[in-house]
Amino acid sequence: MMKTPSILPLLALLLLSACVVPTGPVEVTRFNRAAEGVPYGNGSFGVEVAGESAVDRSLSASPYVAAVTREMQRVGYRNPTGTSDVVAEIRFGATMIRPDRRSPVSVGVGGSTGSYGSGIGLGVGINLGGGSAAQFQTTLSVRIIRRSDQLVIWEGTAVQSAKAGSPAAQPAIAASKLAEALFKDFPGVSGETIRVP
Repeated sequence: MMKTPSILPLLALLLLSACVVPTGPVEVTRFNRAAEGVPYGNGSFGVEVAGESAVDRSLSASPYVAAVTREMQRVGYRNPTGTSDVVAEIRFGATMIRPDRRSPVSVGVGGSTGSYGSGIGLGVGINLGGGSAAQFQTTLSVRIIRRSDQLVIWEGTAVQSAKAGSPAAQPAIAASKLAEALFKDFPGVSGETIRVP
């Protein structure tokens, strides 16, 4: 009697892979003061969006705030009972890069200005009319500031490109991926740029 191989393990693998959203690599650059003896991963923290008050925080900031909060806790910081020891100040934004246009379309979020965007706001399911070859480039920058003297003790920027309209271009997925890459092997090697798959 001929044995037929069990397809259950294969089906389980296919179902599992369907739940994972493929995302492109993230380019990360970080700077720290570890050489100066500044300790990392201890004390309490807060998260703020640059240019916004806690009351006026836009809905578009939520996935980024949640992702950075999760990573700060993972690397050892704890939620404050009063005033926090450090604050993680975040900026984020997105740019639509279309090959049929000379300049990219910037979508700024988080009330930021300059290279981080124009303050238009990025919502879930945004459609800027990009063609099939259009890319959505998302950026997350974080500065950790020591409250006692307002010294920036760590800063980093993570950038990822994804096909426009793909799940990886959605804010919640992009925020999580960018934050994970940014805090990988925290605090990282100061001044080094890495690619996180």
